[in-house]
Amino acid sequence: MLPVVIVCGLHADARRAAVDRLLSAVPGSVVLHHDLTTAEDGSVRRTVRERGGLLDSGQTPLVNDCACCALRADLVPELVRLAGAGTHRLAVVELWDSVEPRSMAEVIADCGHEEVRLTGVVTVVDPALLLPCLGNGDDLAEVGLAAAPGDRRTVADTFARQLEYPTLLALAEGPEPGDAEDHALLAQLTPGALRVRVESEGFPAAVTGGRDPFDVAAAAARQHPASARLPQDTEHHPDPVELAGVGTFVWRRTRPFHPGRLYAALEDLCCAAARSRGRFWLADRPDTLLSWDAAGGALCVESAGPWLAALPDAAWDLVPATRRAAAALDWHPEHGDRAQHLVFTSPDLDRDNLRAVLDSCLLTDAEYAAGPDAWRSLPPAFDALLDPVS
Repeated sequence: MLPVVIVCGLHADARRAAVDRLLSAVPGSVVLHHDLTTAEDGSVRRTVRERGGLLDSGQTPLVNDCACCALRADLVPELVRLAGAGTHRLAVVELWDSVEPRSMAEVIADCGHEEVRLTGVVTVVDPALLLPCLGNGDDLAEVGLAAAPGDRRTVADTFARQLEYPTLLALAEGPEPGDAEDHALLAQLTPGALRVRVESEGFPAAVTGGRDPFDVAAAAARQHPASARLPQDTEHHPDPVELAGVGTFVWRRTRPFHPGRLYAALEDLCCAAARSRGRFWLADRPDTLLSWDAAGGALCVESAGPWLAALPDAAWDLVPATRRAAAALDWHPEHGDRAQHLVFTSPDLDRDNLRAVLDSCLLTDAEYAAGPDAWRSLPPAFDALLDPVS
């Protein structure tokens, strides 16, 4: 069995430093990397190297004009080949800058080859670049990091998902060391993750110490908006939190949003924090769980499926047990699991203003008393975001 560890991160120099540290510290380790910078030419360059240098290289053609699709198609066969050689103790999959770990982790974990086992995922961060990346609303295409011609992701939201997926973060400082604010922000964004410095003696063991399979289901649940407790809202730091000028504000309510008032406040809310995420419900869409995902001054609002309270009892057996347990924690006698649960983390966070703006977007007492039938007839405001015309 060949243990496999994914190492990812938007900070390329920091990521390479972590990979080189593993190569030097773990005898028999090998690094597999797909370079997507050649994707515009119709192919992706693959390299395999060990501590002594390059072992192999090759090109794999694009699949469906998508570099990440090519990576998925080529990655598992290469890992199986390396496992079959029987000469390596560890395979490190170094993902290209903007590739997110979740999709690759699930590809490896579900590949069906017992000789290949995903045992860990680590995101490498240069603390001094944390806030600049979270504040960068540029499209990946604008900075040369798009993974496909139609890649519409931004630098900020891609980086945020890289941070929030694993339970291990590796810190590799560049020429400008991170300050107390940088480390406080990282700690509040990822309170459940272990943070270890790449140059520390414990780094190789932290990355390679586990032999059990990496739990992709648990990792996906950490990012799903329906989870009852978002990473920023756990016993690791009760609300409110303030450290080195960085604050976290958790806002929960059970009353629905007025669609028009919330839509009018979106610009102010999505710019109010370096990072905000969560789930919410609109009075005119009472059956739909909506996800809130904001970074870099840009907000993504999407349907994340139905609230459990909107499903027939027979359908509950089709819902993961973790989702049912999460809903039970906040179950309301009238609304079920429908709730507003938004978390804002940022330096210089203005909690009072956030609370006032969010509360002003809820239904008033009179609107609430009118009942669900009246709520459904409120003028829609989110149709352009949630029901775009193709």
